[in-house]
Amino acid sequence: MRRAIAFLSAMIVLATGAGIAREKKVALKDLPPAAQKTVQEQLKGAEFKGLSQETEQGKTVYELETVVKGKTRDVLIDANGSILEIEEATTLDAIPAPARAAIEKAATGGKIKTVETVTKGGKVYYEAAITKAGKGSELQVTADGAIIK
Repeated sequence: MRRAIAFLSAMIVLATGAGIAREKKVALKDLPPAAQKTVQEQLKGAEFKGLSQETEQGKTVYELETVVKGKTRDVLIDANGSILEIEEATTLDAIPAPARAAIEKAATGGKIKTVETVTKGGKVYYEAAITKAGKGSELQVTADGAIIK
């Protein structure tokens, strides 16, 4: 019985791990030409920190990690060179008041670790990493303070 439980536990761990996106470091020359061009455009005025490749929903994407004016900026690019998402570090004071209020309310009794402005599909929202009672969570809100996640 113990062996069966151990075997099933191992299978669950393996199955769960298979669904996790694997990220691997890549060089600019390893990207398709259109993605290379977008990376080069995004590096103007930015400090290069890293470039990785991963698979999301069955598609290969590239994440460019940069620092712009002292703040982190990550750009997710597809093989065609399209920008899928941009995450930029910001401060709580720099986001719209309703978004700030929603984040502060959710963090009551805890600590706001980071705040980012996220642009995805032409829409902008704000993402906060919160630690509360020793547990970390992530909150996404719109400019008007509506909770997305």
